[in-house]
Amino acid sequence: MAKYMLIMRNTDESLAKMMETPFEDMLDSVGRFNDELIKAGVLVAAEGLDDAAQGVVVDYSGETPVVTDGPYGETKELFGGFYILDVASKDEAIEWAKRMPAIPGSKSEIRRVPGIDEFPQDNEWVEKERVWREQTGQLLPRSRLSGASSRPASSARSPAAPAVISSWPRTWRRRRWPRP
Repeated sequence: MAKYMLIMRNTDESLAKMMETPFEDMLDSVGRFNDELIKAGVLVAAEGLDDAAQGVVVDYSGETPVVTDGPYGETKELFGGFYILDVASKDEAIEWAKRMPAIPGSKSEIRRVPGIDEFPQDNEWVEKERVWREQTGQLLPRSRLSGASSRPASSARSPAAPAVISSWPRTWRRRRWPRP
């Protein structure tokens, strides 16, 4: 099994179409898709990002980092959220991405997430990260692996995994549907 990140990218046009779609309709379609991922046991994480205009950029091109408000680039260069799936292959990640409820004009970029076992295991920083991941439940402790590769504790294929519905920016939800 390997982890793949599905990065959701939007254009100005697809964002405009998303704003026209009733929020309940989007919750329904994303909820059904997330439920499929959970039942298949492949969902590791999924999050939507806040409006890019609310972010900041830290630029390291000079001697000291410079912080500026707003998005890094044009809308076509930004992403609005992601899924991380634990699947057998890139082809399986592609098949899931094809099924993702997406607004016409948007795109998904698919990239593999390297596992900790792919790094030099005798490096002190890799070892510290491994210990942290074991302590936080992201990896099974080596003592429980008995020679198998370290699988994330969260990757157990169980339909009891929590549902993830937050695939759209919070500010968009607040603008369209203010909370009391």
